[in-house]
Amino acid sequence: MKKELSFVMSIIPILTLIISAASSILFWKAGMHIPLMIGVIVAAVIAMISGWSWREVEKMMVNGVSRALPAVFILLIIGIIVGTWIASGVIPTMIYYGLSIIKPSLFVPLVALITGIVSITLGSSFTSIATVGLAFMAIGEGLGFSPGLVAGAVISGAYFGDKLSPLSDTTNIAPAMAETDLFSHIKHMLWDTIPAFVISIILYWFLGNSVLSLNTADTSEIDLIIKGLESVFVMHPLLLLMPVFTILLMMKRVPAIPALAIVGFLGAVLAVLVQGVTVSSIVQVMTSGFSVDSGVASVDSLLNRGGLMSMLATIGLLILATSLGGILEETGSFEVLTRRMMENVRSSGTLISSTIFSTFVVAFASGAQFLAIILPARTFVKTYKEMGIDTKNLSRCVEAAGTVGINLVPWSVPVIFAADILSVSPGEFIPFAFLAFLVPLINIIFGFTGWTITKKKYNDKNEINTKGEISL
Repeated sequence: MKKELSFVMSIIPILTLIISAASSILFWKAGMHIPLMIGVIVAAVIAMISGWSWREVEKMMVNGVSRALPAVFILLIIGIIVGTWIASGVIPTMIYYGLSIIKPSLFVPLVALITGIVSITLGSSFTSIATVGLAFMAIGEGLGFSPGLVAGAVISGAYFGDKLSPLSDTTNIAPAMAETDLFSHIKHMLWDTIPAFVISIILYWFLGNSVLSLNTADTSEIDLIIKGLESVFVMHPLLLLMPVFTILLMMKRVPAIPALAIVGFLGAVLAVLVQGVTVSSIVQVMTSGFSVDSGVASVDSLLNRGGLMSMLATIGLLILATSLGGILEETGSFEVLTRRMMENVRSSGTLISSTIFSTFVVAFASGAQFLAIILPARTFVKTYKEMGIDTKNLSRCVEAAGTVGINLVPWSVPVIFAADILSVSPGEFIPFAFLAFLVPLINIIFGFTGWTITKKKYNDKNEINTKGEISL
């Protein structure tokens, strides 16, 4: 007979995951696959002790993983895009012209700003990180900036755009789960996202100039990278039309998977037509990634990457994280934990704080954005309505922690993806991902001050009765 899990039984898998993850990062140096596997095993054992059969637990895992299948296909296609965009010269051309025209004093804030613009038009943090983000890493190395700082700016820009873009999957999921509309949700997020991004830009400008004051950009290294690129690729400004075409596809609301498949294929065509790559070679690039020996170590380390196979480790993490999330959701573990946190909710401040904290709990337990958004939103929506607080405040909170704040979780899928693509360890770039710190913090401040917390009255049928005003 199945029994409801106690608070202690519910939190054991999460604590186990956090302890094993910390051990892996600090001592084992073995990545996140084994800690997540340990978390899945502990969660499964607790479920079976509580009365579920193995067949039922297995179905929970399958249900959890099934939600991640669209993301799996996107990751595989992004691996192909990275390979073909390098082989075609698109990313090398972006690096080439970036090194030629970008002023070092403005480089780091421009990284965040340009990545943000690309991300908001693409609606995809992953795609912007894997394309312009990768180019900025190469430019940053040539200018003498630390990889962690540049990667932090890339991630802040990518998730600024992802959070505000109406094309983003997370931006559409959050209001749907919180029972509000998309454009009210986006408009309400401007209150936390714009100030956080402006502060981040200022911090990047300050840190960038601090680096330059201590270490002037090494122009010889820039010249070396430019010559290395010229020795391998045909450079032409028309290759920059590929990112523009990608943006146009997304703006036309072409679904993500077909759109990404198209630009990946076009990258392969350009590699054959412009760079003279053979068909067999480009198929190998699409499978295993681009590889070249230019004689310049920095160029080789930056461009030897991509391919479908390069995404398999990240996909493995996604499968493990969502299978763990499936068990924790269907056994009621998340519900028990969030219910405990809701016991002390007495005001908008404690409600907002509990929502943010609950979203981080799911993020730390599963490492998956979708679960971190969906579960707290579904759990808290009734409480928001009972307290007369507009549910667009709920959708804003779960996006703050679930879309952006999850980049503070070293074993989360977004962090592992960024680390793999940018070749920077989470410990190096998380301290510089300022947006991930600021957006949740600003929401907590809003909760306790009442600033921007919109009120609404709901009748028994959960329909809007009267519209409240922003409480200052």
